[in-house]
Amino acid sequence: MVGKAEWTGGEANPRFVVTSLTPQEIEARHLYEAIYCARGEMENRIKECQLDLFADRTSAATMRANQLRLWFASAAYVLLCALRRIGLTHTQFAAATCGTIRLRLLKIGAWVRISVRRVTVAMASACLSQHEFALAHAMLRNANA
Repeated sequence: MVGKAEWTGGEANPRFVVTSLTPQEIEARHLYEAIYCARGEMENRIKECQLDLFADRTSAATMRANQLRLWFASAAYVLLCALRRIGLTHTQFAAATCGTIRLRLLKIGAWVRISVRRVTVAMASACLSQHEFALAHAMLRNANA
């Protein structure tokens, strides 16, 4: 058993990890920080996918429809993580959640014009995230080259 005594916000915040591993197999600090805390971080990512990308909407009548919804949410999560990792590294969205990226960067009004050779996107000049959008576009184009 590993115990952590912590005092946060004016009150006790004890943590305990019970394991079958012996002290010879793994160090207590490594067990708590690398394994236990990583599990909590993974739960945060699952919650982010459920809340921000609507992965919890599995109320369809068939199993296939629910599975397809989960696949779409998972694909959206992978794409947003890649966008954050490649395109948003030097912006205010470098550590943003999927919901923040979706609301402030992707869910914006724009005029899309499609011609034979190109697609142009015209955003309003009052768009607060236009600099980050342009920087992400440039970073993604450079990563592809």
